[in-house]
Amino acid sequence: ETFDDFATARCQLQDGVVHLKYATVEVGQGFVILAPQIARSVLGVDEVVIDPVDTRIGSAGSTSASRQTWMSGGAVDGACRLVRQRLFEHVGKIHNIDPLRLVIEDTDVVDMLGDFRISVIEASAGVLIEETFEHHHRPTEELDENGQGNCHVAFAFVAHRAVVDVDVELGLVKVIQIATAQDVGRVLNPIAALGQIEGGIAQGLGLAVMEEIVLDNGKMRNPSFTDYLLPTALDAPQVVAIMIEEPEPQAPLGAKGIGEPPCISVTPAIAAAIRNATGRDLPRVPIRPQDICL
Repeated sequence: ETFDDFATARCQLQDGVVHLKYATVEVGQGFVILAPQIARSVLGVDEVVIDPVDTRIGSAGSTSASRQTWMSGGAVDGACRLVRQRLFEHVGKIHNIDPLRLVIEDTDVVDMLGDFRISVIEASAGVLIEETFEHHHRPTEELDENGQGNCHVAFAFVAHRAVVDVDVELGLVKVIQIATAQDVGRVLNPIAALGQIEGGIAQGLGLAVMEEIVLDNGKMRNPSFTDYLLPTALDAPQVVAIMIEEPEPQAPLGAKGIGEPPCISVTPAIAAAIRNATGRDLPRVPIRPQDICL
């Protein structure tokens, strides 16, 4: 709480081509897909180039806490909007049109109150427009002595239901289905959003019944993936996902982080289903075969 989190991005437009510069680290969350999507939506261009990640642009913060769509997405959106404003001013000056009457329609700059239309490629020909934007989330506060206060920017809500098959004699568990409903704010990329949910569920499954570091007098007994078990595609259950869209008013794009909430509640959902099936207390995770059959 009270941390002034921010991210910075730079946008360049010339001859209908957009270059995006930011320091966001891509670790599979899909920001390299989302950032061009934002630029295309704001500026009406087809060609978007992501320049090599460069910390000299300014901080993007960590790729953690499901924050990059909110923070760096907000920075890219802000930089693109500034470029769009300058493009409208440039077009308005050349064609004697009030920039406030101009909008982006598909890949054109259009006068809302007249017949004027020009492609973004033609409008930006021979002109370099560059803007940098630093996005900050709203201020937060420390919790008071009663544990109350405005300590977080937003909250995500998610629920999971697990269906499992349990062999009580061998202690084997097969997760058949995970059903989930998740508050995602606003879905910006449906395929990527579902991938985040499915990936989080896979991680939660691993914690529930597979992944454990075994120590013996301080020595790790399972230091390789031969003995440290991870879920694979063969272990993945059927996923029934409902994405509840209630755009977050504090978020620049209305979207909340998606990837981490499934990791939190899918593990206890699986554990509760195994308890239901066996009648055992099972107070630890991962739940091992010997916890069920012995």
